[in-house]
Amino acid sequence: MQHDASDRRSGTGRLIYLVGPSGSGKDSLIDASRERLAAAGVEIARRVITRSAEAKGEAAHGVTAEQFEALRAHAAFAMHWRANGLDYGIPRQVDHWLAEGRAVLVNGSRAYLAEARKRYPNLLAVRVQVKPEVLRQRLHARGRETADEIEQRLARNERLQAMADPTVHVLDNSTTLETAVESLFALLRDEGVLAQV
Repeated sequence: MQHDASDRRSGTGRLIYLVGPSGSGKDSLIDASRERLAAAGVEIARRVITRSAEAKGEAAHGVTAEQFEALRAHAAFAMHWRANGLDYGIPRQVDHWLAEGRAVLVNGSRAYLAEARKRYPNLLAVRVQVKPEVLRQRLHARGRETADEIEQRLARNERLQAMADPTVHVLDNSTTLETAVESLFALLRDEGVLAQV
Protein backbone atom coordinates (compact mmCIF):
# COMPACT_ATOMS: atom_id res chain seq x y z
CA MET A 1 0.00 0.00 0.00
CA GLN A 2 1.32 3.44 -0.91
CA HIS A 3 1.34 6.17 1.71
CA ASP A 4 1.30 9.82 0.76
CA ALA A 5 2.57 12.60 2.99
CA SER A 6 -0.92 13.33 4.35
CA ASP A 7 -1.67 9.86 5.67
CA ARG A 8 1.74 8.73 6.89
CA ARG A 9 2.59 8.92 10.53
CA SER A 10 5.76 10.91 11.18
CA GLY A 11 8.87 8.83 10.67
CA THR A 12 7.32 5.72 9.12
CA GLY A 13 8.15 3.82 5.98
CA ARG A 14 11.73 5.06 5.68
CA LEU A 15 14.85 2.99 5.06
CA ILE A 16 17.79 3.80 7.34
CA TYR A 17 20.88 2.72 5.39
CA LEU A 18 23.87 2.34 7.73
CA VAL A 19 27.36 2.14 6.20
CA GLY A 20 30.93 2.36 7.45
CA PRO A 21 34.26 0.59 7.24
CA SER A 22 34.90 -2.79 8.79
CA GLY A 23 35.82 -2.16 12.42
CA SER A 24 33.83 1.07 12.73
CA GLY A 25 31.41 -0.63 15.10
CA LYS A 26 28.25 -0.89 12.97
CA ASP A 27 27.31 -4.29 14.41
CA SER A 28 27.95 -3.11 17.98
CA LEU A 29 25.92 0.04 17.37
CA ILE A 30 23.01 -1.97 15.96
CA ASP A 31 23.12 -4.46 18.85
CA ALA A 32 23.30 -1.69 21.46
CA SER A 33 20.35 0.12 19.82
CA ARG A 34 18.23 -2.95 19.12
CA GLU A 35 15.83 -2.79 22.10
CA ARG A 36 15.27 0.97 21.84
CA LEU A 37 14.74 0.75 18.08
CA ALA A 38 12.23 -2.08 18.51
CA ALA A 39 10.40 -0.09 21.20
CA ALA A 40 10.22 2.83 18.74
CA GLY A 41 8.78 0.57 16.03
CA VAL A 42 11.95 0.40 13.90
CA GLU A 43 12.63 -2.96 12.26
CA ILE A 44 16.22 -4.23 11.82
CA ALA A 45 16.90 -6.30 8.71
CA ARG A 46 18.96 -9.46 9.25
CA ARG A 47 21.46 -9.87 6.44
CA VAL A 48 22.09 -13.10 4.57
CA ILE A 49 25.84 -13.63 4.05
CA THR A 50 27.87 -16.34 2.33
CA ARG A 51 29.94 -17.41 5.30
CA SER A 52 29.84 -20.09 7.94
CA ALA A 53 27.42 -19.72 10.82
CA GLU A 54 30.42 -20.01 13.17
CA ALA A 55 32.06 -16.87 11.78
CA LYS A 56 32.43 -13.97 14.19
CA GLY A 57 30.51 -10.77 13.68
CA GLU A 58 26.90 -9.73 13.28
CA ALA A 59 23.94 -12.02 13.87
CA ALA A 60 23.53 -12.67 10.16
CA HIS A 61 22.07 -15.70 8.44
CA GLY A 62 25.04 -17.63 7.03
CA VAL A 63 24.49 -19.58 3.81
CA THR A 64 26.62 -21.32 1.20
CA ALA A 65 27.34 -19.65 -2.14
CA GLU A 66 24.94 -22.14 -3.77
CA GLN A 67 22.17 -21.35 -1.28
CA PHE A 68 22.70 -17.63 -1.78
CA GLU A 69 22.47 -17.97 -5.56
CA ALA A 70 19.26 -19.99 -5.23
CA LEU A 71 17.73 -17.32 -2.99
CA ARG A 72 18.80 -14.59 -5.41
CA ALA A 73 17.33 -16.52 -8.37
CA HIS A 74 14.01 -16.79 -6.50
CA ALA A 75 13.94 -13.00 -5.88
CA ALA A 76 14.33 -13.46 -2.12
CA PHE A 77 16.34 -10.25 -1.76
CA ALA A 78 15.30 -6.61 -1.85
CA MET A 79 19.01 -5.73 -2.26
CA HIS A 80 22.17 -7.74 -2.74
CA TRP A 81 25.86 -7.04 -3.37
CA ARG A 82 29.32 -8.57 -3.19
CA ALA A 83 32.07 -7.17 -0.97
CA ASN A 84 35.28 -8.50 0.57
CA GLY A 85 34.81 -11.85 -1.19
CA LEU A 86 31.35 -12.42 0.32
CA ASP A 87 27.80 -12.07 -0.98
CA TYR A 88 25.33 -10.04 1.07
CA GLY A 89 21.56 -10.02 0.74
CA ILE A 90 18.80 -8.01 2.40
CA PRO A 91 15.61 -10.10 2.57
CA ARG A 92 12.59 -8.88 0.61
CA GLN A 93 10.73 -8.64 3.93
CA VAL A 94 12.07 -5.07 4.25
CA ASP A 95 9.80 -4.03 1.36
CA HIS A 96 6.78 -5.39 3.23
CA TRP A 97 7.78 -3.51 6.39
CA LEU A 98 8.25 -0.28 4.44
CA ALA A 99 4.91 -0.74 2.65
CA GLU A 100 3.27 -1.11 6.06
CA GLY A 101 4.73 2.26 7.01
CA ARG A 102 7.52 1.03 9.28
CA ALA A 103 11.05 2.41 9.44
CA VAL A 104 13.70 -0.23 8.67
CA LEU A 105 17.40 -0.18 9.52
CA VAL A 106 19.76 -1.96 7.12
CA ASN A 107 23.48 -2.65 7.56
CA GLY A 108 24.45 -1.69 4.01
CA SER A 109 27.44 -1.30 1.73
CA ARG A 110 29.01 1.99 0.68
CA ALA A 111 29.56 0.62 -2.83
CA TYR A 112 25.84 -0.24 -3.14
CA LEU A 113 24.52 3.09 -1.83
CA ALA A 114 23.81 4.60 -5.27
CA GLU A 115 21.83 1.52 -6.28
CA ALA A 116 19.97 1.51 -2.95
CA ARG A 117 19.00 5.15 -3.53
CA LYS A 118 17.48 4.22 -6.90
CA ARG A 119 15.25 1.68 -5.18
CA TYR A 120 14.53 3.78 -2.09
CA PRO A 121 14.83 7.47 -3.04
CA ASN A 122 13.98 8.77 0.44
CA LEU A 123 16.43 6.54 2.31
CA LEU A 124 18.40 8.04 5.18
CA ALA A 125 22.10 7.27 4.63
CA VAL A 126 24.23 7.21 7.78
CA ARG A 127 28.00 6.60 7.74
CA VAL A 128 29.60 5.35 10.94
CA GLN A 129 33.19 6.54 11.12
CA VAL A 130 35.98 6.42 13.65
CA LYS A 131 39.31 8.18 13.88
CA PRO A 132 42.04 6.29 11.98
CA GLU A 133 44.04 5.48 15.13
CA VAL A 134 40.93 4.06 16.82
CA LEU A 135 40.04 2.02 13.74
CA ARG A 136 43.60 0.66 13.58
CA GLN A 137 43.39 -0.48 17.22
CA ARG A 138 40.00 -2.14 16.67
CA LEU A 139 41.12 -3.97 13.54
CA HIS A 140 44.27 -5.26 15.27
CA ALA A 141 42.19 -6.36 18.28
CA ARG A 142 39.81 -8.31 16.01
CA GLY A 143 42.72 -10.34 14.65
CA ARG A 144 41.07 -11.12 11.30
CA GLU A 145 43.68 -9.42 9.08
CA THR A 146 47.44 -9.03 8.82
CA ALA A 147 49.11 -5.71 9.66
CA ASP A 148 49.57 -5.03 5.92
CA GLU A 149 45.91 -5.78 5.18
CA ILE A 150 44.89 -3.43 7.98
CA GLU A 151 47.02 -0.60 6.60
CA GLN A 152 45.57 -1.18 3.12
CA ARG A 153 42.07 -1.05 4.60
CA LEU A 154 42.87 2.18 6.44
CA ALA A 155 44.27 3.78 3.28
CA ARG A 156 41.17 2.75 1.32
CA ASN A 157 38.94 4.14 4.05
CA GLU A 158 40.83 7.44 4.00
CA ARG A 159 40.33 7.71 0.23
CA LEU A 160 36.61 7.02 0.60
CA GLN A 161 36.26 9.64 3.34
CA ALA A 162 37.97 12.17 1.08
CA MET A 163 35.20 11.53 -1.46
CA ALA A 164 32.51 11.85 1.19
CA ASP A 165 28.95 12.32 -0.04
CA PRO A 166 27.40 15.43 1.56
CA THR A 167 23.99 13.73 1.55
CA VAL A 168 25.29 11.02 3.91
CA HIS A 169 25.01 11.85 7.61
CA VAL A 170 28.20 11.11 9.57
CA LEU A 171 27.99 9.46 12.98
CA ASP A 172 31.25 9.38 14.95
CA ASN A 173 31.92 6.19 16.91
CA SER A 174 35.43 7.02 18.13
CA THR A 175 34.52 7.30 21.82
CA THR A 176 31.96 5.26 23.74
CA LEU A 177 29.26 3.08 22.25
CA GLU A 178 26.70 4.85 24.46
CA THR A 179 27.64 8.20 22.86
CA ALA A 180 27.24 6.72 19.37
CA VAL A 181 23.82 5.27 20.28
CA GLU A 182 22.63 8.65 21.58
CA SER A 183 23.93 10.32 18.40
CA LEU A 184 22.04 7.80 16.26
CA PHE A 185 18.77 8.43 18.10
CA ALA A 186 19.27 12.20 17.94
CA LEU A 187 19.77 11.94 14.17
CA LEU A 188 16.68 9.75 13.75
CA ARG A 189 14.62 12.30 15.69
CA ASP A 190 16.06 15.22 13.73
CA GLU A 191 15.23 13.45 10.45
CA GLY A 192 11.69 12.67 11.54
CA VAL A 193 12.24 8.90 11.62
CA LEU A 194 11.43 8.89 15.33
CA ALA A 195 8.99 11.15 17.10
CA GLN A 196 10.53 14.02 19.08
CA VAL A 197 10.39 13.36 22.82
